Amino acid sequence: MGLLERCQELFNSSNLYEVLGINKEASEADVRKSYYKVSLKVHPDRAPEDPQATEKFQVLGKLYAVLSDKGQRAVYDEQGLVDEESDVLSQDRCWEEYWRLLFPKITVQDILEFEKKYKGSEEEREDVIRLYVQHEGDLDAITASALCSSQEDEPRLCSIIQAAIKSGEVEAFPAFTKESATKKRARRKRADRERQEAEEMKTEMGLDDEDESLVMMLKQKQQSREKNFNSFLSDLEAKYSKKSPKPQKGKKAKK
Repeated sequence: MGLLERCQELFNSSNLYEVLGINKEASEADVRKSYYKVSLKVHPDRAPEDPQATEKFQVLGKLYAVLSDKGQRAVYDEQGLVDEESDVLSQDRCWEEYWRLLFPKITVQDILEFEKKYKGSEEEREDVIRLYVQHEGDLDAITASALCSSQEDEPRLCSIIQAAIKSGEVEAFPAFTKESATKKRARRKRADRERQEAEEMKTEMGLDDEDESLVMMLKQKQQSREKNFNSFLSDLEAKYSKKSPKPQKGKKAKK
């Protein structure tokens, strides 16, 4: 069974871009970032309840190997074909080692340095606006998904969104403009609970008071069911990741 058929069987789509949740115009960086997020969900060590996790993980590795190679991606984009006899698809590769080569572990210091550069940047503004549109103004989902953010950042995130609404860049979703006081109180209550738990986590991690914001972010992302650890560390590891190794090209292409 070829790669496209296996994608259809395991992910209900034979479109390589759809499997990663991106479009055909996605940049190389976006492809790598999306591959990391999707593969993390089915990593055998993180999805022990899924009997097909290992197979899905292997298929995603091959999928990324195709889209990360300019030649193979061009053929796929133009003809919808995959070179099944290329070395990258036919050789007996350890896809977990390949994955870790692409996404080396990052340190706490890497995270702290990235946070300083990210907050207040145009990249952050674009990410917040994207989340606002994606979640149709639901602040619970936005704050849980936003990179480098904790409850203390909510006023700043709201000001970004309000400015975009005022300028006409995005529409005013009722979930944001008419959020109930009850929902706001519930979010603050969760934040207070997370703050207490963060104190314990800070001690366990051996961090000092200056690193409290990091602990809060980690705790918040840990609590987020939607992202399940992906929204924070996953995005950061993708940003710090190495470029993919270049696979050799083969001869024969199949659908």
